[in-house]
Amino acid sequence: MQSISLPAAAQPSSATAAVQAASPAGGRLAAIRARGRLQVCMWPEYFAISYRNPRNGVLEGIDIDMARALAARLGLGLRFVETSFAEFMDRLEGGDCDIAMMAVGVLPARQARVDFSRATMASPVYGVTSKDSTRIARWEDIDKPGVAVAVAAGTLMEPLMRRTLTQAELLVVRPPSTREAEVQAGRADLFMSDFPYTRRMLLMHDWARIIEPPGRFGETAYAYAVPKGEPAWLAEVDAFVAAAKADGSLAAAAARHGLTPILVRD
Repeated sequence: MQSISLPAAAQPSSATAAVQAASPAGGRLAAIRARGRLQVCMWPEYFAISYRNPRNGVLEGIDIDMARALAARLGLGLRFVETSFAEFMDRLEGGDCDIAMMAVGVLPARQARVDFSRATMASPVYGVTSKDSTRIARWEDIDKPGVAVAVAAGTLMEPLMRRTLTQAELLVVRPPSTREAEVQAGRADLFMSDFPYTRRMLLMHDWARIIEPPGRFGETAYAYAVPKGEPAWLAEVDAFVAAAKADGSLAAAAARHGLTPILVRD
C-alpha cells in the first residue's frame, strides 16, 4: 500500500472536493469509502510518533503504523498529508485530510473545533536545556526573571506555559525556526516538550539535558482528531482504537518506538 505525502501548502484535490460535497449528505465515512483512500494529517517532525527519518526519507512512528493499520482495516488506500499543530484543524475542516494521527493533545480549545477518539497515550511536559547551562539546573529555575522559555507554536505547551509562567519570558517558535535552535543560539534558556520529543533530543544531541517535571506536570491525553459532527466516522475510529488495544497491536507499536511508558491501555 503506497503512502504519499503532500506538503502543507498543497491545494485540495478534486477527490477532496468530492468528499466535501458528499459529506453533508452521506457523512465523512461514506465519502472516504467512496473515494477509496484515507487521507491522514501528520506532522513529520514528531519523533517516534510521525517522523520522516532524515537518513532515508521513510515515515516512521507509532501513528504512522496505526494509520496504515486503520487504512488496512477499512480496505482503503492511504495518503499522508503533512501539516503542523498550528494548521491541522484547518486541514481537517477544509477536507484536506479525514483524520489527524500525530499524537494530538486533547485540549478544550481543540475540542471546540474537532472531535477526539479514545486516548492512545498521555504524556507530562518536560524541559530541555543545554548541559552547559548555568541558569537552569532544576525545574524551580524555569519561572524566574530573565529566563526565556521556548515552545512550538500551536502545540499544547503554548497555552500551558502561557498560563504557568509568571516571571519568565515565553518565546513562541514558528517554522522554519526550531526550539532547539533557539536554545543553541542562546535566545532561549530551554524549551518545553513531551516524552517522545525529549527522548529524541537525548538520542540525537549530546548537548541536551532533560529537566524532569514535578509529578505529572501538564500531563495531557493524546488521541486521534476527526472533523466535528461526524458521528459515524468517529465511531469507526473509536472501534479501531478499541480493537488495537484489545489485540495488542497498539501496545506492540508503542514498544517498537519506545513509547510504552506513556501508553494508555484502557
